[in-house]
Amino acid sequence: MNISLTPEQEQFVQSTLNKGRYSSASDVVRAALKLLEEREIERLQRLEELRKEIAIGIEHSDRGDVFDGEEVLRELRSEIQQAP
Repeated sequence: MNISLTPEQEQFVQSTLNKGRYSSASDVVRAALKLLEEREIERLQRLEELRKEIAIGIEHSDRGDVFDGEEVLRELRSEIQQAP
């Protein structure tokens, strides 16, 4: 596999190598890919949680178990005005 990096990315890899934490550019790229993989897994988990929450909200809505938005806003405004 051949990977092209921008000059800034190459500089970052070299700087990271100079600090001595990694022994090769390949090690730096592998570490970066591991972080990317972890972020993607977390993103997909958050997305799945959001989909579940949306499904729950749709269920509540279908049952009629919802709040009137205008009423909620009126109550919030009233609470704000009464706050010291």
